Amino acid sequence: MEKMTDFFTARVDIYDDHMIHEVEGCREGYLKMAELVPEKTKTLLDLGCGTGLELEAIWTRNPGIAVTGIDLTSAMLERLKKKYSDRDVTLIEADYMACELGTERYDAAVSFQTLHHFTHEEKLGLYEKLWRALKAGGCYIECDYMAETQEQEDYFFAEKRRLEEELKLVKGEYYHFDMPCTMDNQKRLLRQAGFTEVEVVWRQENTTILYANR
Repeated sequence: MEKMTDFFTARVDIYDDHMIHEVEGCREGYLKMAELVPEKTKTLLDLGCGTGLELEAIWTRNPGIAVTGIDLTSAMLERLKKKYSDRDVTLIEADYMACELGTERYDAAVSFQTLHHFTHEEKLGLYEKLWRALKAGGCYIECDYMAETQEQEDYFFAEKRRLEEELKLVKGEYYHFDMPCTMDNQKRLLRQAGFTEVEVVWRQENTTILYANR
């Protein structure tokens, strides 16, 4: 099992093509996410921004948005910087689970196919920080791979625990392993963090978009 940064660094040259052409629902999901970002948005936080695939459609609809993108992998951020050198974008190489997000700084926040590697507890802590980082009336839009049943989710989480023990993985390190939650659990965690009107607004295969109001 590869460490998260090693996994994405090794695949930076093929990442865009893979996501657009090989992951069911992503190409359509980028467009749908852009439609959901409110027109009034001036400041946007992008968690796990990668190479910024989701930003192209967002900036096409609203070229004036100032974006702050956070990602663990420097190679991904360098690729984003080259693609969007003419945009108002601030890039932070950091762990968004540990990174300070501020208070009432952003009109909206997004994440695209990045959170299915984390536990309920980790997600809840992030969502609580995210709620504080959004301005009153702001929104959070999450597109991710989500499990269809609780049985599926339980299997992935149990498999991760088994591999952690078997491979003696280092605690505190992030490894690339999929642990998708069900849509119901995702909604519950967001509501627990303080978000209201949390809804599934789009789904293609397992690629799902949630919209949550601050």
